[in-house]
Amino acid sequence: MNYSEPTSQPTPGQSPEFESARARRRRARRRAYFPTDEEGRAALFTHLAHRAFPSYELFVFSLVSGLFIGLGFFLNSQALLIFGVLVAPLMTPWIGISLATIAGAGRFFLQTLIAFLVSSLILFLSGLLAGVASRTLPNSARTFTEAFVHSRLWWPDIAILTIAAIILTISFVRSEERPYLPSALLAYGIILPIGAAGFGLGSGVDGIWPEGLQVFLVHIAWATFFGILSLFFLRFYPTSAGGLTLTGLVIVAAIAFVSLQTGFVKWIQIQAGLATPEPVPAMQAESTPTPPPTVTPSPRPSQTDAFIGVPSRTPSRTPSSEPATPEVTLEIDTPTSTITAEPTPIIGIIRASEGGGAFIREKPGGKVLATLGNGSTVTIVPDDLQEVNGIVWVHVIAFTNDVRVEGWMIQSVLQTATPVAEWEPSSTPETTETP
Repeated sequence: MNYSEPTSQPTPGQSPEFESARARRRRARRRAYFPTDEEGRAALFTHLAHRAFPSYELFVFSLVSGLFIGLGFFLNSQALLIFGVLVAPLMTPWIGISLATIAGAGRFFLQTLIAFLVSSLILFLSGLLAGVASRTLPNSARTFTEAFVHSRLWWPDIAILTIAAIILTISFVRSEERPYLPSALLAYGIILPIGAAGFGLGSGVDGIWPEGLQVFLVHIAWATFFGILSLFFLRFYPTSAGGLTLTGLVIVAAIAFVSLQTGFVKWIQIQAGLATPEPVPAMQAESTPTPPPTVTPSPRPSQTDAFIGVPSRTPSRTPSSEPATPEVTLEIDTPTSTITAEPTPIIGIIRASEGGGAFIREKPGGKVLATLGNGSTVTIVPDDLQEVNGIVWVHVIAFTNDVRVEGWMIQSVLQTATPVAEWEPSSTPETTETP
């Protein structure tokens, strides 16, 4: 009686090495998502382009997200900003830009690019309205720390943006599910700077506009560069002349823009000896001249009867044929002005190595009162330092939006210039002799 063997048993003669090699080939075929034939490439591109094509949801969710982000900047609330990021639209049109770049599809590239720019414009206008509304707040309440933070380049944000761009691209291509989490991470680095730019323009606060717009453009260029590299990793290569040209132009433009905006080109030139670092400008201390003492002359007789500077209490008697009239020599006090030497104020220039600025806090490590960008100047109170947990804090005074702010800053973000006092000779007071 013959028994058929179970189909699950391995075929005689198959070795484990053979099965392992076949499994590796199967996995390699699964990883090769970009077909080699032109018909397969066209079908896959059509499918991905359909998923990445912008719909009305992009603009609706951009409006909702922009309202929460504008309110978050208005109230200086980080929680509202995070909620605005979570309700932001999926960043699939950004992936469509990268796909169209590699494929050389000019029409699809323009469609996704225009849709993305319109979405960004909605976010910008939402921030602009919130900034205009913030003008109604009193000056003491116009401390928009969150808007300042998101209008500066931070290396941690750049790192998160890089990871988000890579994960979002790979997830979109390899899975049919909507990549909400990497999309939110990418939105954090893109929609917050453009919202901050609009808020800065509307509020008129210095240091937010146009810095926020520059951060937005740098983040877009940086993310697009790594998105295209991720598609290369997934074996999506340009196969046409248009694709090669458009991909090359986008990559070169992205690298050049990021290098110029981040100062990387200047740093390379300095390291190569082709340029010199910019010197710190010598700031002159603004000293308010003390008005000279005013001498008020006392009434006195003629010069023959008064001895200036030599007080006398003895009346002088001069023999005369006329009846003797006692003449009293008036005592005139010589005015003496006492000059109290005040410490010359020291001007400090903010030169933070990260973030493009620094905070003024109510006390060392305390509540943030104001934010100042690199290049801003503050007046350092002499001989008033505090060391807390190994960090030296400096007592400073600054003016932001015509409001005097006094607080503390970390010493490492300040550079001091030699103060030069401007002394003007005081005019000699005029005295009028009264007979």
